[in-house]
Parts: sequence; structure tokens; C-alpha cells
Amino acid sequence: MITGDLKHKVDQLWSTFWSGGISNPLPVIEQITYLLFAKRLDDLQLAEEAKAHVLNNRAKKVIFNEDQAHLRWSNFKDFDPERKFVVFRDEVFPFIKSLNGRAGSSYTKFMHDAVFAIPHAALFDRVVNMIDNIPMEDRDTKGDLYEYMLSKISTAGQNGQFRTPRHIIKMMVELAAPTPEDTICDPACGTCGFLISCAEYLEAHHKEMFYKEPLKEHFHNSMFFGSDFDSSMLRIGAMNMTLHGITNPVIESRDSLSEEQAGRRDAYSLILANPPFKGSLDYDGTATDLLRINKTKKTELLFVTLFLQQLQPGGRCACVVPDGFLFGVSKAHKSLRYLLVEKHQLNAVISMPPGIFKPYAGVSTAVLLFTRTDSGGTDDVWFFDMQADGYNLDDKREQSSENDIPHLLRSWRARHTEDQTDRSRPAFFVPKEEIVRNNYDLTINRYKALNYQPEEHVSPKELVSRLQLLDTQISRELANLEAEL
Repeated sequence: MITGDLKHKVDQLWSTFWSGGISNPLPVIEQITYLLFAKRLDDLQLAEEAKAHVLNNRAKKVIFNEDQAHLRWSNFKDFDPERKFVVFRDEVFPFIKSLNGRAGSSYTKFMHDAVFAIPHAALFDRVVNMIDNIPMEDRDTKGDLYEYMLSKISTAGQNGQFRTPRHIIKMMVELAAPTPEDTICDPACGTCGFLISCAEYLEAHHKEMFYKEPLKEHFHNSMFFGSDFDSSMLRIGAMNMTLHGITNPVIESRDSLSEEQAGRRDAYSLILANPPFKGSLDYDGTATDLLRINKTKKTELLFVTLFLQQLQPGGRCACVVPDGFLFGVSKAHKSLRYLLVEKHQLNAVISMPPGIFKPYAGVSTAVLLFTRTDSGGTDDVWFFDMQADGYNLDDKREQSSENDIPHLLRSWRARHTEDQTDRSRPAFFVPKEEIVRNNYDLTINRYKALNYQPEEHVSPKELVSRLQLLDTQISRELANLEAEL
């Protein structure tokens, strides 16, 4: 987490774009990302040159040749404003677009439709100088800086492009508990928040994996998979992964629900996602194997069906669903809930309050945790009633002392050792048989015990007596007042 002077510098950078005429946070992040990547390319070559100098060899991984020296950040940043602007716009930016996956980053694969949009030399000069003065040598600092910049997207939320709050991502990752052997996917990855949080969880809880070459190699090259159909979000997500030190994640441009991606099945041991639930879609182009399981246009149902198909047997999933998923009465809704309970293992349903995703949407949502088994296994389903997440549930989403997440995580970890049958408490188990009797309804209010406070009602006769007494008192007071006047 960044504070103080560093945060102030980032805020100044943001204000500079705003005053320069670029006020939408998403394009601002994009323009900053291009500059960060240009700086990173030069940093990579500088490190390679320093290594070659120590070993008295020639640099092996050369990004810029001698004729391209003026394209390097360490050189063009010192040009006069007009030349700096022209060199980046006409040479550096096209050079980055031409890399197409080279230079050790998946970022450049998504540059084909990138647009350089800083309008004039004065703004570009100020921005380059400000980025150059922000210390980004430390990997953790780079990651935190970029995450702080991404938090600014909360003021945009256009076209459904918004981030799952980081504390909700972290909560879901803690519930899923990634392991060093996992192969992790987010089929609607956006800015790659779930993948990065998984990496941070592994670094905190499984440090030993980085001393074992096969696990370390797996972490950097074959553990993390993400996809999205928005190239802007893919560029931002790929840069986010890069700045967090994940060398070679598999980030791809694709519509995960499409027929073209139907071959990506039985592939992952862990899926975490908050996919875009835009309501409905056309059948055309949707994977037939998904429609065969659940013939629907509802994307929330198709995505959960997709997760089941993409998981390996024994694989786990933690995903966000709208509340309607839990109680919908359509054939598609009921059949998918039946599938989760009867054919696989539904582990938990966590009810979240409306307002979690404000200012984008105020609808109620839930987190589902399930395991693909293909043979059932649901005995009891763990429910948790989250009323607060540590932030006010209005559009401002300011921090609050009310936070059920710590209790949620403690209860989840202790679910096998504590008695959690009291349904008047936030965490409790519900037997599968009861869920079946309720037509596979997963709404928490269906099972939660309500605490009724008995109220004493005054009889009508007593009310009339009280009104007569009040009327007598008022008459007496009016008479006294009249006598004094």
C-alpha cells in the first residue's frame, strides 16, 4: 500500500492528465501503461548490459539495437519537449506495437489496436518527467503503485468495465486457498486482480515453492491463465501482472463463452472469477457444449456452466453470481442449481449485501464455492450472511468499522471443528436434504432463523382511555391559559 509522498506524486500525475484534457480514468491508465512499458524495456536492456559488463560478454537479450538508441527511455526522456513527443509518438510507440509478444511480455500481444492519445508535447513532457521521478525499482512498490492507479477506475465504470473491489478479491482467494500445484484461471480476467491476489497469497503462505525450481518455473510460466475480449483491459491486466513480477502468464484475447474456445475444457484446478453478467446474449457463436448442458441466454448461468466444464475433476471454483441465480424459477436456473448440488459438490453460499459493487451497481450478489466431482458429494452446504464489508454501502464506499469479512474467514476455517448449526448466527450449515425439499433454492433467507422481538400491543379500549385523559389535560391547560390572558 502506498502512502504519503508517493501517493501524492501519483495523484499529481492523474491531475496532470485531467487538466490536459484526458479525464476518463480508463484512457489515462492506458497512456500511463504505454509509458511504463517503454521504461521497462529500457530497464530490461540496462540490466542485461550491466550483467554482460560484469561477465565481460556481449549482451544477449537485446531489445534496442544501436540505431534505436534514441528510442530508449534513458535517452529520449531528456530530449526537449517537442522532440520527445514526436519521437515517442512516431517511433517508440510504433516500435512497442511491432514487438507482438516479444521482449518477454504478453503485454505487446494486445497492442494491435492501441492508440496513443496524449494530445500535445507540453502534457507529454510533464507526464514523462513525473513518471521518471516516481521510484519504481522495487517490485512491490511497482505493483502497489499500479494497483493504486487502477483504483481510479472506480470513477469510470463504463461499458461494464469495473474492478471487483480488492478486499472482495482477497476474501475469495483466502476462501479458495491456492496451492503451489494449482493451475489457476480467470475466464473474464479484466485487470487480472484475482490472478495477482493468488500470486500474493502463494508468496505469503507458500514461500518454500520459490526454492524449488519446478514449482518456481510453474509459478512464472504455467500457473496463471486469464482471458478477456476487451483489448484495453487485456493490456492493463498484462501490465499489472508484469509489474507484480509474474514473468510469463498466459493472458489471451478471447470470448470464453464462444464456440471457438470450446476446446479449453478440463484444464484448470482453480477458477476465480467475477464475470460480466450483462443479462443475456444471442445463441449464435456460444459454445454448443455449454448450451447442451444449460440452454439459456443468461450469461450468469452460462459462465457457471463454463467453470464446471473448464475445471479438472477435483478442481475448485469461487465465483460471484447475482442474487437471481440463487432463486430464479426458470428451468435453466433450477437445472444448474440441481447440477451443482447433485452432480458436483456445492461447498458454500456467501450472501453479500447490496452496495458491494457501487457505484457501478447496487444489486445483491453472492459468492459460490464449489468443487467439480462429476459424482456428487454435497452433504451440507455452508452459508454465511455478510451484512458489512468494511465500507459504507453507498456510492462513496468510504471505510467503515462494520466488517464481517474477518468473522467470515475465521468461521470458514473452523467449519469442521466448530458447531455451526445455530441458524440465528451468520455462519451455519444446511443439510442437502433440506435444500432439495426447497427445490434447490439457495437464498440464505430461506434457511436463516429470524429473531422475532415480541411486541406488546395496547388494546383499543386502553387507547381510547388514554386519548380521553390527554383531551381532559389539554382542556384544563387551555382554561388556565385563558384565565391568565
